[in-house]
Amino acid sequence: MKRENATGPSKNPGDSPRSVVQVDELPAPSTTGMEHTRVIALLNQKGGVGKTTSTANLGAAFALAGLRTLVVDLDPQSNLSLHFGHEPAADQPTVRDLFMNPDLASSEMIRVARENLWFIPSDTELALVEGELALQPNMQHILAERLAPVMSSFDVVLLDCPPSLGVLTVNALTIADEVIVPTQAQYLALRGLEKLLETVLLVQRALNPRLTVAGVLLCMHESQSSHGKAVVEEMDSYFAKYRGSELPWQNAEVLRPAVRRNIKLAEAPSFGQTIFDYAPTCAGAADYRALAEAIRRRWKPLESRESEHTSAGIATS
Repeated sequence: MKRENATGPSKNPGDSPRSVVQVDELPAPSTTGMEHTRVIALLNQKGGVGKTTSTANLGAAFALAGLRTLVVDLDPQSNLSLHFGHEPAADQPTVRDLFMNPDLASSEMIRVARENLWFIPSDTELALVEGELALQPNMQHILAERLAPVMSSFDVVLLDCPPSLGVLTVNALTIADEVIVPTQAQYLALRGLEKLLETVLLVQRALNPRLTVAGVLLCMHESQSSHGKAVVEEMDSYFAKYRGSELPWQNAEVLRPAVRRNIKLAEAPSFGQTIFDYAPTCAGAADYRALAEAIRRRWKPLESRESEHTSAGIATS
């Protein structure tokens, strides 16, 4: 029997709340045809750029497209959990237990958010974990080890990283296939992007050789702004000069479409809803749906190249 552990709003503001429940059992291994679970870390060391909004709504868009999607809230602010109408009680396991309680199965922390959409909630005590993790052996691989038993149940795993480059973020980069950087089209964002890419490169070389950067996801975008246009052009040029470089961002790009500034995206979390629950016909919903499809299209050639590399490795071993 499923156990209710929190409540969140139903589809329309003002209606009776819908239940958020702990799973009894995980979905069976996926049969959607994807070669393996795609793990995406959404990362920006600057807060307030739309990272959590993008994680929640991309996850919902993938789920609506039929992909079994798990969203992991690695941010102590716990804002992603609020998109699903979930505020964990003191005695309920969260992502902190994923790192600090090896006796508790990772499946015990997973909650059902929507059809095809599951999540692991966070809480403010996660902020205390960084120091404790730093004392543990193999600290960079804890997230990968703990999620390994459940990975085959999902097509996509999205990691909402904290706005910092600490141990939690390194754990996310160690398990991820690719990084998406939600940001705004501002000059300082480009300077911060360069530092973030340096961190990705360090992790790729030391811990996760398959790690790549998919690109930049523009949030709260105002397409008519001359400054915004100039920054987007500079970002396009920045990525273009690394084509064929063998760096993790050699195939990165400014992902299209940009997510337009839309008040509905700001309102939806206050009702514990994704944009597809709250305003499914608004511009924000259209943008995230189109982005999810664009990201899926990128995976097919990437998976073909990965298969070629794997085959070559077997042939020469």
